[in-house]
Amino acid sequence: MVLILARTSVSTHSHTPGLRFRSLIARVGFPHLLAATLALVAATILLGVAAKATGAGLACEANWPQCDAGPYNLLPANLPSFYEWFHRFVAMFAGFAIIGSAVAAWRSPSIDKRVTALVVAGMILTPIQVVLGRETVTQYTMDILSLHFWTAVLIFSMFVVATALVWSASLRAGHVSAALGLGLLTLPAHVALSPTDLSLVSSYSPTVQLLQYGVTLALLASVIVAVLVGRWRFDDTALLGLLSVSAVLALVVTYLGRQAVMTYSPLLDDLYLVTALALLVVFGVGIWRSRSSAGARNA
Repeated sequence: MVLILARTSVSTHSHTPGLRFRSLIARVGFPHLLAATLALVAATILLGVAAKATGAGLACEANWPQCDAGPYNLLPANLPSFYEWFHRFVAMFAGFAIIGSAVAAWRSPSIDKRVTALVVAGMILTPIQVVLGRETVTQYTMDILSLHFWTAVLIFSMFVVATALVWSASLRAGHVSAALGLGLLTLPAHVALSPTDLSLVSSYSPTVQLLQYGVTLALLASVIVAVLVGRWRFDDTALLGLLSVSAVLALVVTYLGRQAVMTYSPLLDDLYLVTALALLVVFGVGIWRSRSSAGARNA
């Protein structure tokens, strides 16, 4: 009898941490945890853009991970240093959230394996992104800066896909046209904020850069959601082809838009504007086609 009680006690204690972890996830909700992680990743990217645009990337006296004031140089000494310090501060919480999401997905058998693979891949990329962030401070070359940005965009995109997957039961056919509509709104804003001949801004200020990259993230997220929900809710081959084309064009617009910022080239600017126009047409046709398909199916 004593032996049975001892075994029961050992078994209970060995499973308590796992049960507590699952109960915590049950209370918070994994979809909400993933959505919060996605928001932190987006905030980290935009704060990094702000730090670069204001020239604060080399603040903190080029120290990393320390800054240039306070105990052990952990705090910022001036406003430029604050921009860089705050970017690192939010990035730290984003990293914790990414790791927490990956651990939660790994330990929860009810989570879709595709979601688990995406968030675990994001967790693997996180230390690489941290090292690249350090290199932007210690070396600050354009190649490292670009790699740091595109790695962040990759992590963001993976978490958009993962978030859409966990919320898939709530996403309906109408969300395809809604997502494409968001893309239709953000694309002209992207062009208007880019340093091209069609730009509506006289100078590419830090505020303009922050707005443009915010629009870029919204554009990518809208296309990803449209493609995923379209594949789940429609069997219209033409519509699915349009959605696939929109994904390719959105990536090209994002790349060329960034190149327009980094290097002035009339040829790249013209290619960027032509691609943006093509994507605008695809968005419009995609909205019409998705509504027609949804109406025909309902009828």
